[in-house]
Amino acid sequence: MFVIEEASEVTPELVDAIARLLPLLSKSAPPPSTGVLEEMVGSPATTLFIARDGRSGPIVGTLTLAVFRIPSGTRAWIEDVIVSDTVQGRGCGEVLTRAAIDAAATAGARTVDLTSRPHREAANRLYQKLGFKARETNVYRYNLG
Repeated sequence: MFVIEEASEVTPELVDAIARLLPLLSKSAPPPSTGVLEEMVGSPATTLFIARDGRSGPIVGTLTLAVFRIPSGTRAWIEDVIVSDTVQGRGCGEVLTRAAIDAAATAGARTVDLTSRPHREAANRLYQKLGFKARETNVYRYNLG
């Protein structure tokens, strides 16, 4: 059973967990500093969800939800869903994603968007199972550095 929490403070456990989990998502992204995590946790625009394996177990997954207001409405975006390989296939990603969807709805968002690389087959199956639909859009990225 996974317990989902919203990170309300940055602890050494959280810093260590992010440093341990992030390489599963990105080989090139350096782990965020304590200060960066404090900025995220303190921001009204982002919610950092953590998943524990059991009520007092270790952090085995994270998900970041960004909710922001634009002229066309309140938008929600899921980013950096990471689940430890020790618990993959046990539903951790699903409970994290459902928690984010619920939080987005509570915040007044009309939709929740996310992207997932095609090679992340299990994640893509999960998102489709949860009702996410592929959009007919182009995603562009401009590199600043």
